[in-house]
Amino acid sequence: METARTTHVLVDGENIDATLGTSILGRRPRPEERPRWERLLQFVERQWGQPANGLFFLAANSELPMSFVQALLAIGYRPIPLSGGANQKVVDIAIQRTLDELANREADVVLVSNDGDFVEQVEHVLDGRRVGLVGFTEFRNSAFSQLTARGLQFFDLEYDVNAFNERLPRVRIIPIDEFDPTQFL
Repeated sequence: METARTTHVLVDGENIDATLGTSILGRRPRPEERPRWERLLQFVERQWGQPANGLFFLAANSELPMSFVQALLAIGYRPIPLSGGANQKVVDIAIQRTLDELANREADVVLVSNDGDFVEQVEHVLDGRRVGLVGFTEFRNSAFSQLTARGLQFFDLEYDVNAFNERLPRVRIIPIDEFDPTQFL
């Protein structure tokens, strides 16, 4: 019996949270303003018609956020708490290593981050498999744009995934076919 192909969903939660807080809200997000992470796995499974394996990378240095870890486990993610030296970007290092390992496996990949530190590894996995990048379109590192010709697909965490319960105060270019004046009145 052949097993279904899997999409590995690699979440850089710190990057998404920092972008949401610093660039979009201008303050620390409240729990109800954070993404509903289960919707991301559901979106990926619907989008590509195959199981999604959610890996959520966390910098946990001295303390494990148990309530968040338990919530992630309950919705189907595998939390990956990491620690390292003060000058180490442990989440970035772990995601880079995971992308490098996935280059040797038969699987599709969705990276959830706006961070340009992953461009080289994403380029390496663009070898015919499906590869997606989820984040906030206006904050996505521009180096990823060069990879669309190689097959990189972009998805917006709010507009495509619908991961938030309420609209975020974002300013974006709106395709005229999506323009709804009621959102502004």
